[in-house]
Amino acid sequence: MFGKFRKIFSGSIGIDLGTASTLVYTKGSGIVINEPSVVAVNQKTGQVVAIGNEAKKMLGRTPSHITAVRPLVEGVISDFEAAQEMLAYFIKRTLKGKGGFFRPTMVIGVPSGITNVEVRAVRDAAKNSGAGDVHIVEEPLAAAIGVRMPIHEPIGNMIVDIGGGVTDIAVISMGGIVTARNIRIAGGKLNQDIIQYAREEFKLLLGEKTAEEVKIAIGSVAKETEGLEAVIRGRDMVTGLPREVAVTDSDIREAIHKSIKTLINATRETIEVTPPELVADIMHRGIVMTGGGAMLNGLAALFESELKIPVYIAEDPLTAVVRGAGIILEDLENMGEVLLQNDEDLPPR
Repeated sequence: MFGKFRKIFSGSIGIDLGTASTLVYTKGSGIVINEPSVVAVNQKTGQVVAIGNEAKKMLGRTPSHITAVRPLVEGVISDFEAAQEMLAYFIKRTLKGKGGFFRPTMVIGVPSGITNVEVRAVRDAAKNSGAGDVHIVEEPLAAAIGVRMPIHEPIGNMIVDIGGGVTDIAVISMGGIVTARNIRIAGGKLNQDIIQYAREEFKLLLGEKTAEEVKIAIGSVAKETEGLEAVIRGRDMVTGLPREVAVTDSDIREAIHKSIKTLINATRETIEVTPPELVADIMHRGIVMTGGGAMLNGLAALFESELKIPVYIAEDPLTAVVRGAGIILEDLENMGEVLLQNDEDLPPR
């Protein structure tokens, strides 16, 4: 009785705590926040200047005493205090005007390959930010639940979740992960590939924001019938002055080729260590792609061509993890098996 009373008055929040973006789900309202995981801090005073959208606008554009940082690197907390401030800010915004006698119950997604210490850091940051009960779920499981895959059945379900900092590749059956790979190649790495390519080919220094914009605008792993083109602006490495260069989809494809090949090889290796019965299911049912990286033009078709297995992009791939967290929140009693309730529950790595 007390547990039900607590749930009614405390609120329940699902969070996809991502390297690039943080998404927040609340019971009854759905996804209420989708903002960049960026915190701007005044180094002189130690005070937080901005969080989320406002902080992202400051990346690469601040005076020396204001630093815009990403509290998460490659899916895990790298700046505990900034992560805590960011979580507290989003929780406060989410519960604004709702009151509450108790701290909110939370379900938070984390990458599949992180350590006990890293999981504890997420739990501690959430607790210090105002959370009550904190439940941790591995992101490929949350994403699979979010796209309504039948993960509780004795069927092989394969998901490739390409986020901002990490890509989670997992085969799921009977409510658990059978085989998985977690690699540090995702949206952020593709941005860095483009920055490196511009440096080497055009002797042009680009910012991360510019690299991301051109990736979204003309990024493709498939040869276009009509070439796409965009203008990038940066600093000339020779003269030190501003310069703009026209780049094509072919340039971007060449820049990210090596990283995309690594993603395909990691998926192939995951399939190679999957039990044969589950592989048969995957060949029949296909692979589902989620995360922002899944929207890269031609990626699903390239995976399908290389792996000889059908590949599908989930509907609204960006929100799959937080939608899964929301579904778990709605039925915590029956979803216990997918959660990492305690640090000891983590599978050995």
